[in-house]
Amino acid sequence: MAARLFFLTPDAEILDLIRSGDEEGLVMLYSANERMVRVFVTNNSGTPDDAEDLLQEAVIILWERVRAGTFERNAKLSTFIYATVRNLWRARLRGMKREVPADLAERDDASDEPSPADALAGSEMAAAVAAALDRLGEPCRTLLLLYYWEERSMEEIAAQLKFANADTAKSKKYQCKKALERILTDERII
Repeated sequence: MAARLFFLTPDAEILDLIRSGDEEGLVMLYSANERMVRVFVTNNSGTPDDAEDLLQEAVIILWERVRAGTFERNAKLSTFIYATVRNLWRARLRGMKREVPADLAERDDASDEPSPADALAGSEMAAAVAAALDRLGEPCRTLLLLYYWEERSMEEIAAQLKFANADTAKSKKYQCKKALERILTDERII
């Protein structure tokens, strides 16, 4: 099996290891994505410990989907990990907002409030991406939100957006993603 793996791409090798139940696939996946996840989480009001927790959750989600045969490889594994971490982090942040006791949320203690720079740091990227998505227009905006935010399959997206088939939706997603990247690059966001 080692000779066969030698010729596979890193993603294909990782998937092959996971399918066979070899935990080395987890180690490779974790190592390949650790820095990216840490940068994302710490740039969005998180800690390195938060990043580690989220990466572990994302890797486990991927492991379970691959082992169950429900994983659809439509992009690089790092893209899947990033999207999963982003969704998990957003959900966790929403949960944190709900858990703040009312008496703490209403306090006027200025030392507990983030500085304007801190408040902007976590939301600037999200606002910029949201604005860029709006500039993309339809169906790109909806397609990308369905795929990356709601994690819908290409078949579901094709049906909802009335594309001929999943391949058409996949091709359109690629075009929309490139258009979004151009907007973000032109605005010097990425």
